[in-house]
Amino acid sequence: MSATDWDHNAWYHRLLLRRVPPGAQRVLDVGCGAGALAGELARRAERVDAVDRDPAMVALARARVPANVAVRQADALTVDLPDGGYDAVLSMSALHHLPLAPALERMAGWLRPGGVLVAVALPRTDLPAELPVELAAVLGHRVLGGAFAAGRALTGRPLLAHPADVRAMPVRDPELTTRQVRATAATVLPGVRVRRLAFWRYELTWTKPLG
Repeated sequence: MSATDWDHNAWYHRLLLRRVPPGAQRVLDVGCGAGALAGELARRAERVDAVDRDPAMVALARARVPANVAVRQADALTVDLPDGGYDAVLSMSALHHLPLAPALERMAGWLRPGGVLVAVALPRTDLPAELPVELAAVLGHRVLGGAFAAGRALTGRPLLAHPADVRAMPVRDPELTTRQVRATAATVLPGVRVRRLAFWRYELTWTKPLG
């Protein structure tokens, strides 16, 4: 890992945080990893539940999150969580680790009417359709990486540096392209929006109907 590499997940935390409804009381982080996003969510919601099936990640998360975050070691496909219990369900770089349709069905069930489901995950490269965005991502990654590295040297701040525990995080190559994610998600969540993001991620957003 070079000095100009940087954390794409952390880059998209702000996007996820902006999707949390104002005044959210209870939110869920699915696939919380080492707890970085859950810790940020704790400043926006009264209570945060976070689940991850990897015991090493759960231990790291429990050591870093504030008191209003409850971290559980569990599989998202089998964990027992309250139906309709959450104002928002979020997930960062975990959805591509799960079978998509069953995972979305479970996540939708945990939302209250009007609640928001937002996930950012990795797509499989879709060439030649996504060649322009792939080229832009490579260029943008290098330019921003150089800027962040210079900023770290000048300020001593981390500035999207990879966390020390990044090498312990489970890795899985994505199986679905963004187009395939969109098609599959639409069969489970009518009205879902799926869009490709710049730095090797896609965003899935859905609001549970009030009816």
